[in-house]
Amino acid sequence: MNEVANTLDARGLTCPLPILKTKKAIASISSGEILEVMTTDPGSVKDLDAFCAQTGHQMVSSEQPDGDFVFQIQKL
Repeated sequence: MNEVANTLDARGLTCPLPILKTKKAIASISSGEILEVMTTDPGSVKDLDAFCAQTGHQMVSSEQPDGDFVFQIQKL
């Protein structure tokens, strides 16, 4: 697992809040650092993939360990 610079807990939130909070949180870390995002919204899988494609950030990992979704996004 990669070293995480910041963790965003967006569990319990529905679209578009996880994306909006991810955008704000990724702005607070430095280039090359990793933001971990935790969500419960199944739509966030597609939304965060699209966010990375549009912004140029890299999806390092996308997992669903205990019913929650956990993403690691590297700011580029």
